[in-house]
Amino acid sequence: MARLAVSELTTLRWSFEEDVERLAAAGIAAIGVWRHKLGDFGEERGAELLADSRLAVSSLQWAGGFTGSDGRSHDESLHDARTAIRTAELLSAGCLIIHSGARGAHTFNHARRLFRQALNKLLPLAEERGLVLAIEPMHADCGGGFTFLNCLDETLELVAGFGSRSLKIALDTYHWGYEPSLIGRLPALAPHLAVVQLGDGREPPRGETNRCPLGMGMIPLPEIVAALAASGYDGDYEVELMGEEIEAADYGEIIECSKRKFAEWLGAESGAGL
Repeated sequence: MARLAVSELTTLRWSFEEDVERLAAAGIAAIGVWRHKLGDFGEERGAELLADSRLAVSSLQWAGGFTGSDGRSHDESLHDARTAIRTAELLSAGCLIIHSGARGAHTFNHARRLFRQALNKLLPLAEERGLVLAIEPMHADCGGGFTFLNCLDETLELVAGFGSRSLKIALDTYHWGYEPSLIGRLPALAPHLAVVQLGDGREPPRGETNRCPLGMGMIPLPEIVAALAASGYDGDYEVELMGEEIEAADYGEIIECSKRKFAEWLGAESGAGL
């Protein structure tokens, strides 16, 4: 049964401990863990707190930057990604989110080659530990600093080409929900999805991310969720909301609103999986 999770990026002002305690108290089944918050709290302590709260981990964010766009060398990014894989295993995370890195000064082919080299080195470790690496493509107008993968077709082709159960896709509706063709493409995408991140916005992605509470924007989330369910997707739906409107909001209200909307979209039976 599909579960509703909440990313720690949604509750930016809360600490890791507050996230775990308040999400568990709100009846949320899973959490998308942000490495920065977990690192501040302590990984071992964090894993124990999660186990005590019976809160599952839908994803761990994030590893990547293999093109050197964030100032690290290729080898340094690989070392960090291996560390993240071990952390994801410790947390029994549903997946580790992967960002390729921006194209930067590279040709597209060279950026793609660097990313493939990284995946060739990381996938055996992920497969050995039973972990899924989830590549996240992003809209070029607001995610170009994180990844050169700005096309769903290209990302699907890349993932399918590796033919590994440990390599899938993280689909963020904020980046792709505005695409008129998305719903028709979901049957082909669904088998390759590790997690679906639920984001909404009042206008298409442009510049700095500015999301709004679920159901209050332009993205056809009810239709997307219904199409995913019809396509056989039964993985986690992770609420990921960021931007000025969310940062100024009451996080408790955001969580309750997300629960209500998700239950409506998925139906009463699936809503019991919250």
